[in-house]
Amino acid sequence: MPANASTAATRAEAKRLAESRENRRRRRRKLDLGDIHELNIVAMMDMMTILLIFLLKSYQASSISVNMSEDLKLPVSTTQVQPQDNINVTIAMNGVTVGDKLAVNLDGGVIPASSKEGGRADAFYVGAIYDSLKREVDKQKYVAQYNPKAPFMGRVNVIADRRVPYRTLMEVLYTAGQAELGEYKFMVLKAE
Repeated sequence: MPANASTAATRAEAKRLAESRENRRRRRRKLDLGDIHELNIVAMMDMMTILLIFLLKSYQASSISVNMSEDLKLPVSTTQVQPQDNINVTIAMNGVTVGDKLAVNLDGGVIPASSKEGGRADAFYVGAIYDSLKREVDKQKYVAQYNPKAPFMGRVNVIADRRVPYRTLMEVLYTAGQAELGEYKFMVLKAE
């Protein structure tokens, strides 16, 4: 074998070794930088499953929920209007609640005279209901102040038992009007 041929073979071998070392160095550098070599989809599927369960659990057809009981039997209607998310006032046979908090106890659907303005039976203003409604109105106004997409509308959802006397209903609506809630919607059960 001529000298030139052996020198060329040695050079080619040296070049191959240098390229091999360079490739190993690049691979090591990629490993050090943290490149992803394979995609692990199991962790992503776990995350998506948890999100799906959370979304299904928190999903409701309506944001308004009413707990029916012996003291609360709603009237039935054929309305097609969907309920809106407003302040909820529930008038059951045993009490009036604003949101989820009891405002005043009722005696067979009648507001006791001691809860009314001046203790008079003929008064329409009920102080305890007003105080509870005013707290809710103040909360909504505070939210509206910082969130222009949720303005204060002055609306109340009235969830009243069908056996509650008309006088009690009027007293609650009058008191709601005094608390800046001029619009009201009555909640009913949708007829089949």
